[in-house]
Amino acid sequence: MPLEQIITLAIVQGLTEFLPVSSSGHLALTPVLFGWKDQGLMMDVAAHMGTLGSVLVYFWRDVLSLIQAPFDLLKGKQTQNTRLLFNLIVATIPVVIAGFLFDKLLGDSLRSVEVIAWAGILFGLVMYTADHSGKLLKTEGHIGIPQAFIFGLAQCLALINGTSRSGITMTAGRFMNFKRVDAARFAFLMSIPAIGAAGVLKGIHLIKEGDTALFADAALMASFSFLSGLAAIVFMMNWLKKSTLTPFVIYRLILGVGLLGAVYGGYF
Repeated sequence: MPLEQIITLAIVQGLTEFLPVSSSGHLALTPVLFGWKDQGLMMDVAAHMGTLGSVLVYFWRDVLSLIQAPFDLLKGKQTQNTRLLFNLIVATIPVVIAGFLFDKLLGDSLRSVEVIAWAGILFGLVMYTADHSGKLLKTEGHIGIPQAFIFGLAQCLALINGTSRSGITMTAGRFMNFKRVDAARFAFLMSIPAIGAAGVLKGIHLIKEGDTALFADAALMASFSFLSGLAAIVFMMNWLKKSTLTPFVIYRLILGVGLLGAVYGGYF
């Protein structure tokens, strides 16, 4: 695979995984816009593993807490570590079930450019409504089982290309009156099991198919997606301390309208 294609796809994956603009939508669009062949399953796995690495590094203290949580449970203790673990488990269950049903019943039917465009617009407007109507009252400490379940239900909508996993979970948080940084923090922590599970499933499929070529390209893809993903997390966590989600809504609307124009104009 050409180096420029690897770098471009890795940067797109890393940035859009954590910016609320839809990584799956952008990854689907990028090869189409540049006239490239599909990057293949192995490169998808590498890109996702890179972004998983970035969230593990940025939130390393929380990762240590999750590792400590089972030991706390064995001692019969209920701690902040165990609370975070249970919240993430509860938030992950809905998307596991929905993902299985989605794949069986719908497959690739909701992954067209038209769907990406409409999802970007509609969920962008929902994000704007949530961000400007929700109050800035709650912090991550207010997340319990009910709130985690709502975050998890929202994450299911990200199975539609163009929605944005981080965007829709932050939107849910803002509807529940969570501060932007705290909503984003939990949304990013939710990506650990989500991205990890997706990577494992794709990896198993990759092994079954026997497609183990391009290891050097995959390593580059993972490295660049790790760096761009880390940059995106740092940017978002700092941006949301003082600013709103409006610029991302505007971007989604512009992109969505442009894509619809291209679709209905016969370019796709």
